Amino acid sequence: MNASVTPKLLRCARSASQRVLAVLRRNVLFRYRIVLITLVVLAVGIGVGAVWGPSGWFPPSAVILTVLAGGLLLKRKSLAFLLGVVAAVLLFVTFKLDFGQVGPGLLVTIGVTAVLAYLLSGVRERIGVQGLGGERMLLDLRDRLLAQGRLPRLPAGWGGTAILRQAGGSSFGGDFVVSMRHDERLDLAVVDVSGKGVDAGTRALMLSGAFGGLISAVPSSEFLSHCNDYLMRTSMGEGFVTAVHLSIDLESGDYIIASAGHPPAVQFDNGAGTWSTADAKGVVLGVIPEMSYTPVKGRLRPGDAIMLYTDGLIETPGEDLDAGVDRLLGAAEQLVTEGFGPGAGPLVDGLSREKNDDCALVVIWRS
Repeated sequence: MNASVTPKLLRCARSASQRVLAVLRRNVLFRYRIVLITLVVLAVGIGVGAVWGPSGWFPPSAVILTVLAGGLLLKRKSLAFLLGVVAAVLLFVTFKLDFGQVGPGLLVTIGVTAVLAYLLSGVRERIGVQGLGGERMLLDLRDRLLAQGRLPRLPAGWGGTAILRQAGGSSFGGDFVVSMRHDERLDLAVVDVSGKGVDAGTRALMLSGAFGGLISAVPSSEFLSHCNDYLMRTSMGEGFVTAVHLSIDLESGDYIIASAGHPPAVQFDNGAGTWSTADAKGVVLGVIPEMSYTPVKGRLRPGDAIMLYTDGLIETPGEDLDAGVDRLLGAAEQLVTEGFGPGAGPLVDGLSREKNDDCALVVIWRS
């Protein structure tokens, strides 16, 4: 009887302890207290070890590690308490040992580190994420933006490539691409948010999701109008957006293209062996309500290609935009000799060299 009761009691105790631990893990305040207590114990332990421990094993400068960890893991109030403990530890070590072990250089270093840790903790507290969670969120958003810019798989006889370059080598920028293939129709849009680099990156992240949903949900001829309506409802004076939208029938090669304040698309005519600009024009998005955008029609025959891009690829301060378009048309000749896919990256690198601006290029071609 006793032998059968004992395993049941053990199982009940184990189950109860697991439930308690699960509750404690979900309790954010408990986690913060555990981290704070751990760091306080480490700081005090370093001070005690510096005074009474083996020589050289507990340098007073090691308390910097607890300050850095507090900046990553604690909220500001908890971090302020930890900093007070660290200050007390340093005073204790200074009182017990020779002043040279805690000199002015160390105090200044720890003071600067404490200020930076406090500012870092404040930023993380504002976004509601402690530790490295904020960086993981940004990386996830960046990866989603890049994934959304990848073109869908195209059928035999078609090819496409998309190149994005952000200002200053940043992972975030104001240029992005959204695309969708439904049966034998490809829709894609190249979008340029006003601003540069990280400043425009947050808007681009938000708009890429919205525009990506619209491009798959509304008729091709109404895409830019719906984007404009969305911006009029949500932009709140944050700036304008330019975009160009291309919709291609992958069976016939017929396409329509509409522009909202965007640089003109350019098409390569394989028969004539020349590049020329499209005539699609329209007002930028997010400025005038209830705008309509009239598309122009064209056709891609075998050997033809069409290129969409942002102004960062052609714009030079103090120079007319048409001069930049002409420069692009001249540089695009290398795509004909090198291949539209292999030549796209070098084309972007060549034209955007020494320019501190986001730029994007999409090339669609028919074999």
